[in-house]
Amino acid sequence: MRMYIKSVMVEDQNKARDFYTKILGFEIKHDIAMGEHAWITLVSPDEENSIELALEPNQYPPAQTLQKSLMADGIPWTAFEVDDMAAEHKRLEAAGVEFTMAPKDMGDFHMAVFNDTCGNLIQLIQN
Repeated sequence: MRMYIKSVMVEDQNKARDFYTKILGFEIKHDIAMGEHAWITLVSPDEENSIELALEPNQYPPAQTLQKSLMADGIPWTAFEVDDMAAEHKRLEAAGVEFTMAPKDMGDFHMAVFNDTCGNLIQLIQN
């Protein structure tokens, strides 16, 4: 058994598609219209055959409550790994990404947190 998909709830799939592809650099693997929403999955250009990231429309009221609570409490929805935290922070900040926690040395790893503009905080990790 292997992991196939990691999901992130988003308030607006179109806005999320743009942010996650144009700003973060993920590539679209699937973008299939399904009524008013779509089945959108993304992959890292470095790992095209690895775990996909699904941009899930956040339409379920309890999920909306969870998303808002995590954001209010400063808790990231998920985490992405980077090879060079300083370079990635500089690149994303130059693109206008809002960091709620600047890169920090946490002993064995570096960590930062940013706002994905779609209702979530996302953690960056460099091991």
